[in-house]
Amino acid sequence: MPESPRASRYPHEGRLRALHAAALRPFYEKYFDARSNLKYENERKRFTSYFLTFPGGGRLELMHRPDIQRIPGSQSSREFIGYAHLGVELGSRAAVDALTQRLEGDGFPLLDGPRRTGDGYYESMVADPEGNRIVIAE
Repeated sequence: MPESPRASRYPHEGRLRALHAAALRPFYEKYFDARSNLKYENERKRFTSYFLTFPGGGRLELMHRPDIQRIPGSQSSREFIGYAHLGVELGSRAAVDALTQRLEGDGFPLLDGPRRTGDGYYESMVADPEGNRIVIAE
């Protein structure tokens, strides 16, 4: 089967289990210009989700099931095994600074930066309303 001209070997989609998917959706729409589909609901599994599509491509599914809860005693700032953050590229240092200042000014935690990393990236790290880490890079 021939490969589609749009196909790539890079991730194009992620999924995030959320305590309150409906409450997270506006955060990603407001700060990252994501567009959301209508809520998907599977009543039998008690599952709801929203697919968010970002302007440059890529999607993030915000998923919720009430029987899946945060690990007791966990803190969003602690390190753990598994995916560490969602990364977004904005295209310029000025854009990184502007969005970082906007998020911090609106009360979201700045976890790191903005700074130039040891491998040459200019980035900051913030937390969404549920403490999930987002790296904002140029």
